[in-house]
Amino acid sequence: MRDAANLDQVPAVLLETRAANNGKRIGIATLNVPATLHALTLDMIRALYLAVQDWARDDGVACVVLQSSTDKAFCAGGDVRTLRNAILAEPAAVPNRQAEEFFSEEYRLDHLLHTYPKPLVVWGGGIVMGGGLGLLAGASHRVVTPTTRIAMPEITIGLFPDVGGSWFLPRMPGRSGLFLGLTGASMNAHDALFAGLGDYFLPQEQRAAVIDALCAADWTVDAAVAVDRLLRALSLPPESLPVSELRQNWDTIGAMTGSRELGEVVAAITGYQGESVWLQRAAAALSKGAPSSAALVWELQRRCRHLSLAGVFRLELIVALQCCAHPDFAEGVRALLVEKDNAPRWSPSTLDAAQASVGEFFRAPWQRHPLADLNS
Repeated sequence: MRDAANLDQVPAVLLETRAANNGKRIGIATLNVPATLHALTLDMIRALYLAVQDWARDDGVACVVLQSSTDKAFCAGGDVRTLRNAILAEPAAVPNRQAEEFFSEEYRLDHLLHTYPKPLVVWGGGIVMGGGLGLLAGASHRVVTPTTRIAMPEITIGLFPDVGGSWFLPRMPGRSGLFLGLTGASMNAHDALFAGLGDYFLPQEQRAAVIDALCAADWTVDAAVAVDRLLRALSLPPESLPVSELRQNWDTIGAMTGSRELGEVVAAITGYQGESVWLQRAAAALSKGAPSSAALVWELQRRCRHLSLAGVFRLELIVALQCCAHPDFAEGVRALLVEKDNAPRWSPSTLDAAQASVGEFFRAPWQRHPLADLNS
């Protein structure tokens, strides 16, 4: 096994294999940067990719588990502060070299998880945002817990719900994916199960016991079936689930997103006057978010409608690199995470202007696409 990524000599990704029943082994990758809520760096992405690729080729590995070392968060997203610094260091570079490496390798990892040939269990307890959701969404067996908090809040930093968001958001029930992409609204475990982003509801404190149970499972049967049976047997009863805001507000969300004009959808969401605190927060986030991000959410869902999974990741890479060349991304990260004044100056500042110029984000900055070899 290759060495894990290192951050100040502390392993940022812990890699191990454990002996399992029937002569098999379980591959376990653990994100291990608690100070940043396990935000993904390029080194972490590379360590994960090499590990899961090795385990996919190893006939002795029955299944793979991806988790974090803490209960507070699985993964809070990508390391956007480092990306912003790279952009500011080379503001004229299109594409920015470091941004191209980060996004192309992150999307390559996400694509591998979506197409993984073995059972892949992702323990999505705690905070799961942005790039963390990219890891969770592609897994074959996705665990959510009472602590799970999922969101794609890219509209607050002038980006868009990437890491395959243009694939899985439109596949959610009705137009709920559009609503979540535009507002970055937070989801709990029940929301995740309803939206198709989770498969099993387990107690957070049972994580270690679940891994022990996987090691003791009967691997003489189909591996995917063995993992499914185990996780279903350990799942909490439906009555234990928290209230699903997504399901509870289903009719309202459908009414707000029913128009085929983005401006009307945005006006309906931001004009919400009801009593739901969750919808109120969603409306406020959209009203303060980057108009360019809203335009991209809308346009990507339109353009990705008939694309393959690989085609979606290829298109998202083009858009992500153009976002890095656009002032909104650096400005959004500054306002939210660096200076924390929560007063971004978006450019353009209106939705009409953003829609008029959205085509600029879809211009490929090279002749040979870095993800041209993805084939599904």
